[in-house]
Amino acid sequence: MCNIAVVSVHTSPLARPGTRDSGGMNVYIRELSRQLCRRAHTMDIFTRRTDPDSPQVVEIDGRTRVIQIETGPLDADKASLHLHLPEFRRGVIRFQEEQGRSYDLVHSHYWLSGWVGQALKARWGVPHVIMFHTLGEVKNRARVSEREPDYRIAGERLVAQGADRIICASEGERRALIEYYGVSPALTVQVPCGVDMDHFRPMSSGRVRRSLGLPQSEMLVLYVGRIEPLKGIDILLRAAAETEGRFCLLIVGGDSKDAARKAELRKLADELGISDRVILRDAVPHEQLPLYYNAADVCVVPSYYESFGLVALEAMACGIPVVASRVGGLLETVKHGQTGYLVPWRCPEPFAERLELLLDNETLRRSLGRMARAAVERFRWAEVATRVEEVYHELVSQYRGVSIGAHVA
Repeated sequence: MCNIAVVSVHTSPLARPGTRDSGGMNVYIRELSRQLCRRAHTMDIFTRRTDPDSPQVVEIDGRTRVIQIETGPLDADKASLHLHLPEFRRGVIRFQEEQGRSYDLVHSHYWLSGWVGQALKARWGVPHVIMFHTLGEVKNRARVSEREPDYRIAGERLVAQGADRIICASEGERRALIEYYGVSPALTVQVPCGVDMDHFRPMSSGRVRRSLGLPQSEMLVLYVGRIEPLKGIDILLRAAAETEGRFCLLIVGGDSKDAARKAELRKLADELGISDRVILRDAVPHEQLPLYYNAADVCVVPSYYESFGLVALEAMACGIPVVASRVGGLLETVKHGQTGYLVPWRCPEPFAERLELLLDNETLRRSLGRMARAAVERFRWAEVATRVEEVYHELVSQYRGVSIGAHVA
């Protein structure tokens, strides 16, 4: 059994997914930790404090803790956090020394955490595993107006080439690391994200719509996720306008910090003449998302870039077909014509065409929904955790072997 130091600098697994810097990565960290703790591993998750009133240590269960490290201003945005990484590293080391705890492995998430993970690897003499979740170079290539700073690309390259193993959510991410970052294929391992098939399951649409106060008789198309340009919500709004009033569009994501972005979406809906059939709601607790998926007839993921696409996976687990951009990990989760449709062009017309096809044909919609539920069985969290655990055991065994050999010599 291992003591694992998990590093998630810019976002806490306690944060609500769908808000500014919180999404599938938060779900991944929390669910993976839960699974590994069932196998007697202990997890200390280090993240940056953003709430002055929350305790430094929050126990999730008997083997998992979230440790909040004082780093920079409480309201610092993600773009400035690279300036505070040495302070974060010192905070982690100070906590570790005060607690007298040793760790067998560091698992970091996102490139900011990877920089810290590399420093902890050197300090503690333990292996470092990283999962990037998104890559700056791929984001820049996915959308011309998306310009990630050079220091991020350089930081990702440094971490990617120095880590002991990189867990990739998709084959596309693995290829990008090899092609754009010069990573040795031997350092990469592909392990998808997971889904709780017992929690995300089919339910009665009428019942959940009543509980959520949603229209009972109209067709409903759902978007779930962060409110940011890279997610392509503007494409979805324009696709809704193309359908001439065929459905209501429910957008679930963001919070008070996204007021300006939501105002832009409302303005666009007004200009398109569809504001009366667009419903915007703030992000909800992850535990409530199955209700929203089951209220929908179709779920849309119109992103310019998705390293995996957890929303698509959760919707399919609920038996809801998905219309998604043909990008990144969505290529490996959505099976075109079987569990939904993949749209290769970033423009509204093809999205509108696929939505009309599904909404006009209940038999097709239900058939794709059933196949979607069956297709995601292979993404159960227990299977994902087993594959990550194998990576841990391999690296810890290697490091212990090297350590013992050096000591004997």
